[in-house]
Amino acid sequence: MLDVKHPELKDSIRKKLLNIGTLPSVPQIITEVSQMLDSDRTSAADLCKVISHDQGIVTKILAVANSPLYGLPRRVSTIEFAVIIIGFEHIRNILVALSLVEAFKTKNTPDWNQNAYWVHSLLTATAAKRIADDLHYPKSGEVFTAGLLHDLGLVVLQRYLNPEFKNILSAVESDQISHFSAEENTLGFTHQDIGIFLLERWNFPPYISEAVLYHHKPSLAEKGRVLASLIHLADYMTQRLSIGAFDWDNNFELDENIIDLLGFGSMQYLEEFILGYEPLFKSHLESINL
Repeated sequence: MLDVKHPELKDSIRKKLLNIGTLPSVPQIITEVSQMLDSDRTSAADLCKVISHDQGIVTKILAVANSPLYGLPRRVSTIEFAVIIIGFEHIRNILVALSLVEAFKTKNTPDWNQNAYWVHSLLTATAAKRIADDLHYPKSGEVFTAGLLHDLGLVVLQRYLNPEFKNILSAVESDQISHFSAEENTLGFTHQDIGIFLLERWNFPPYISEAVLYHHKPSLAEKGRVLASLIHLADYMTQRLSIGAFDWDNNFELDENIIDLLGFGSMQYLEEFILGYEPLFKSHLESINL
């Protein structure tokens, strides 16, 4: 695993991305909503008025709210009800993550399935939040944000570094190696490194950035190992259960250190825990009409 904190690596990523010149800035809706939420005078109606200007975001917030994995007790049909039942702070977390996913949205191509990417990202986020709640992790809203953004670097690869993206796919096919290894061989860094570069650029909290950086190997995280482990486990479960899996994660290797980091005690107990989530994973896909 490469260390994005290494100056030469960081400079390499910066040069590649800054040469693009068209990377989206933080969406305006995030700035507007953050300012509103910092004011004690902001009402649910005020917040809904701003959010409703972006119907793509409204649709995605409702998809999150109605996922069985998110755990709300009843169906949410309006953004107004979503804000009330989810709460301002959680809405902020959801909105920030969804807005960034929307800003980087790309089209389907023969070698990129945008819908599968979205389903995988949403399932990882909602599953990670549900697991965090079940394990009594105190900040499950932040877990959702990190989960939704964990593969943001892949969209950047596909959309802005497409020649390198195609070279990675060719290496996977010709050399029979994982996408992750092909990224390192082709670029000298991975989609995780791209993710933390962007999140640091946008001033995300370090623990969220670190969870994105180490979602393939959470035991390497320095401060937020539990948060990174929750994202890693949810990501792994999509492959283990073959529900909401994304082909870029083929041959995903479980970091068995999460057994102790998350307090499971044994691999057998973890396996039983994972299988217990299978009905919820299936219901999640049904809830978003896929």
